[in-house]
Amino acid sequence: MSFHLQVGRNAAIMLVAAGFLWAGGAGLPGFQQAQAQAPGPEVCAGCHESQVKTFMGTKHGNKVDARTPLNQGGCNSCHKGDLAAHVKAGGGKGTGGMVSLSSKTIAQESKDQLCLGCHQKDPTRMNWLSSTHANRDTGCTSCHQIHTSHDNVRDKLTQPQVCFACHKEQRVQINKPSRHPILEGKVSCADCHNVHGSNPKQMVKNSVNEVCYQCHMEKRGPFVHNHQPVTEDCTICHQPHGTTIAPLLKSRPPFLCQDCHQSSSHPSQNAGIPTGRTTSTSQLGTVARGCLNCHTNIHGSNSTQNSATTSRFRR
Repeated sequence: MSFHLQVGRNAAIMLVAAGFLWAGGAGLPGFQQAQAQAPGPEVCAGCHESQVKTFMGTKHGNKVDARTPLNQGGCNSCHKGDLAAHVKAGGGKGTGGMVSLSSKTIAQESKDQLCLGCHQKDPTRMNWLSSTHANRDTGCTSCHQIHTSHDNVRDKLTQPQVCFACHKEQRVQINKPSRHPILEGKVSCADCHNVHGSNPKQMVKNSVNEVCYQCHMEKRGPFVHNHQPVTEDCTICHQPHGTTIAPLLKSRPPFLCQDCHQSSSHPSQNAGIPTGRTTSTSQLGTVARGCLNCHTNIHGSNSTQNSATTSRFRR
């Protein structure tokens, strides 16, 4: 028997039984128990066939997992209301006090509470209420699709497009020449960011550096000579979403280096070689890679030379 015919038959049986109970079965044994138990998804499918069919193919509709909405009250576990009254009245928006998660008249915070009833138990979501997204009225249903087996935001390949709907600056950056392979689906926004709430930058780790070290572990150290920007915050020098300068640098050396290092203190000054960024006679910094011609291990080095010499951060 086809899904549609089976659903229609089940719905008809349930409606007849429900009509009998409302008509005069209140005094029969077990009536209170039957009244307390809301109709299952097979009844809802009488009107919402496509939604129920896709719902059954999602994790929420997993029959084996006792924690799923399917096993915790069915459709009514999310669409809070009197489902029996909704069915008796023949449906209709809001009939029986049913909640539509796509409704714009319901506060986003109220919708989120329905999701958090189950999902806040996960440690990665325990800080949702203090997160940037929650504070800006961007809720669960703003990003997640419920009645679908393929939620775009949970797929590495399609997730960025969901994020870019709001983060348009990052959309531009991720299309620049030097970038992480996000568009190819090898890296996703959620690999670095915990969008459900954590620290101010919503990183998956306690700091930006700890997130970067997940992939760039060779930059962690410890080194004999540590480069302070590296130990403080990788984004001092790098723009992780994408730039026009490899490798993800905010500006080209030596100009990037001279934002912190004054040329007047460089040992080359003793030889009479001008290095100032803002002087019209700056020469050393414009030759090839500038500072990187000599300082090749800028993330830190184990050179045995005196750290006060120009051998710092060399091989």
